[in-house]
Amino acid sequence: MSESMLARGVFGPLGGVVEVGAVNATGSWSVSDVSVGRFLDDRSEDVGRLLSGIRSVCRFSDSGMAVVDELGRLRDHEVPAAFLLLWSAGVTGVPEPLEKLEEPALVRRMCRMAADLQLTLLLQALVTAAVAAGTEAVRGAEQIVEVLTIACALADPNGGSTPSLVYRMWRVAHLPGILRPESEAPNEGKAGFRAYDEMLDQLLGVS
Repeated sequence: MSESMLARGVFGPLGGVVEVGAVNATGSWSVSDVSVGRFLDDRSEDVGRLLSGIRSVCRFSDSGMAVVDELGRLRDHEVPAAFLLLWSAGVTGVPEPLEKLEEPALVRRMCRMAADLQLTLLLQALVTAAVAAGTEAVRGAEQIVEVLTIACALADPNGGSTPSLVYRMWRVAHLPGILRPESEAPNEGKAGFRAYDEMLDQLLGVS
């Protein structure tokens, strides 16, 4: 995979994390109350540490890091309820009439699903990029845990998302498909994912 594809794999779900976090931070789950710009300004140091950690573990160049600006998710913008439906993979369905999509109870449910899904996709993308970059698992896993910890706090300021929970979801949602005997993943890649799985398990105290 090209660096651009790897970077989009990371910064795509990160955009979902930020938008969901901005909605959750309102406490009202009303999309009209959302300010992504204010949300990010209040957490600028955390966002800076998160981006620095991503650059380090994924070994992205300036060009790779520029993808986050191209996607525009770390700039102030509106977050319509339809975005939350997208980030939550449409699990709730499209209500009739469509205006019901903005009801706080449904928005809150979409945020919960979206946080789980996008954080799990973010972890998968981070491990994939780290393995592709040849970042050694002992060091890389520590950096991924730091990035994931910040991302969880962004997604749900109330503490509903934790690195351990995201890791467990990732382990069952993504790892079996990569490591099964008939997988087309190269042996070197499988070894890399196994090493990261082992280190993340140890660091997060899941077993």
